[in-house]
Amino acid sequence: MKTSLPFVAIVTCFDENEAIDYGAVRKQVRRQVNAGNNLLVCGTNGDFTSLTHPEKVRVCAEVLEEVDGKVKVFANIGTPSTYETVLLGKEIVGLGIDGLAVITPYFIGCTQDGLYAHYMKVADSLEAPVYLYDIPARTQNHIEPETARRLADHPNILGIKDSGGGQASLDAYLEIANSRDDFDVFSGPDSLIFYALSKGAKGCISGLGNVMPETLNAIATAFDKGDMAEAEKQQDLFTQLRVDLYGLGYPPAMVKRALYLMDNSVGASRQPALIPTEELDRKISGILEKFAIV
Repeated sequence: MKTSLPFVAIVTCFDENEAIDYGAVRKQVRRQVNAGNNLLVCGTNGDFTSLTHPEKVRVCAEVLEEVDGKVKVFANIGTPSTYETVLLGKEIVGLGIDGLAVITPYFIGCTQDGLYAHYMKVADSLEAPVYLYDIPARTQNHIEPETARRLADHPNILGIKDSGGGQASLDAYLEIANSRDDFDVFSGPDSLIFYALSKGAKGCISGLGNVMPETLNAIATAFDKGDMAEAEKQQDLFTQLRVDLYGLGYPPAMVKRALYLMDNSVGASRQPALIPTEELDRKISGILEKFAIV
């Protein structure tokens, strides 16, 4: 039986003073482990752009300690510079991380040769599996399929998280993965999990899984059992939540606010992220009630 790997890009929890609440982070970790999901720490839904270097290291350490080997833990270490990415990566590798997701540099526009050199340097410098992380809508840098194909030849680059948002980019990366046995694709878009698995993806890395962890896991579990009807049913449910919730605004902010309305210990995001309103909270609460989440 195939073993798919559903990951949740877990939120980082903050207190009323915007300091990290590590106890609340651990609570969310336990919730995801109980649902059977693996974890990506310091991803887009983890407010990584607002975390300091030491905070990223400590969040990873706390999560790994709480997980205690029960599920896999990846960490996003991407920064705008190759130098800082390697520095951060070395500290996190020392914690015993299972894999490193490396978002493309942001703010700095990169050529494909520049991206290739960046990832080669990172992979050469770190003794842990490296996974490319493509999300051009946020970083303005896109790893073209031919660049990913070249990078796949590096023995330490074992796959990619595709958050391009569409089927075309996913298909292009899957073509690479399906042509070799040492490069895996993890789907980012929550609406394409079943599609990606059916085309050969290793798993997914989901932000929406923070809100509906059991449904995320149910897609992968049903798929692995060969129950495609159930997998599609769970995917349809997950996709509908995505449409409703993400229709209200910036997806990570909507996920965080929905989770806050379910459990206020997660706190708000650091500013200048979402400033919630009573009207928005009513709309989100209505969605949670619709899906019987609260």
